[in-house]
Amino acid sequence: MEIIQYKQFKHIFDETIFEKSKADLLENIALYPSEFVGFKPKAKILQNLLQSHEIRFGDAFEHAIEEYLKLKGCDILQKRYTLENGDVLDIDQCFKKGKKVYFIEQKVRDDHDSTKKRGQIENFEKKLNLMLSKYPEKQLVGIFYFIDPDLVKNKNYYTDELAKMMLDYGVETQIFYGKPLFNYLGFDKIWDEILKYLAKWRKEIPDLPEINFDLEAKQTFEEIKDLKPIVFRKLLENEEIFNEIILTLFPKKTTLKLLLKYFSKKDGTIYQTIASNLRNKI
Repeated sequence: MEIIQYKQFKHIFDETIFEKSKADLLENIALYPSEFVGFKPKAKILQNLLQSHEIRFGDAFEHAIEEYLKLKGCDILQKRYTLENGDVLDIDQCFKKGKKVYFIEQKVRDDHDSTKKRGQIENFEKKLNLMLSKYPEKQLVGIFYFIDPDLVKNKNYYTDELAKMMLDYGVETQIFYGKPLFNYLGFDKIWDEILKYLAKWRKEIPDLPEINFDLEAKQTFEEIKDLKPIVFRKLLENEEIFNEIILTLFPKKTTLKLLLKYFSKKDGTIYQTIASNLRNKI
């Protein structure tokens, strides 16, 4: 018996990983042009897209696991908090099951270096302190969770640090890799279904992302047309970026022509400036 339909699982991963990847790439090019100019354009674009997909893969897992928790009857609790100093703390998973409140710091894999692993523990302790301002210590369970069960580089360090926190704060702490998290929660079948769906989803996506954005010009246009004007301004005023990178992404200029038509009709001097620059380029 399936817990969620594969169609729903696929939608979560496709939407989270791919939906804004083109817009994010253009923002990165505009903000950090020196990282793109002077390299083989296709190779640099692919590298950036693959890195973006890797980051978003973890986000997709967060969304998927939350959906499973909902369907298993857990109450999803507030996950984003703004502190008094203006800092924002995002908790990857926060939910109530029975009388217990669980908060989870979720990562894809345990491959951090010494500096990063200390930062991870400090971040976990910040979230523990925040949760203690909301819930009684005996009600709380803090969990450090890594999706990939095959990488356990810093397990001893994390285990020792969490044990110290459990003693000092009086809050139960746990660390899990892969399936044992779901065994602990009493949801044994979730992990097997995730692995089955993940294998199917991976077979359906290309090994490398498509870098010709003109192949789906209308879809690309809809995704990028509302980027901030400064992004387009920077992309169009930099000759090297336009000639080496933008023309690699839009080789037939189909999407650029849709943008020209769109900006030409918008009110505001900046939009007319962008339209004029586009007109001169294409």
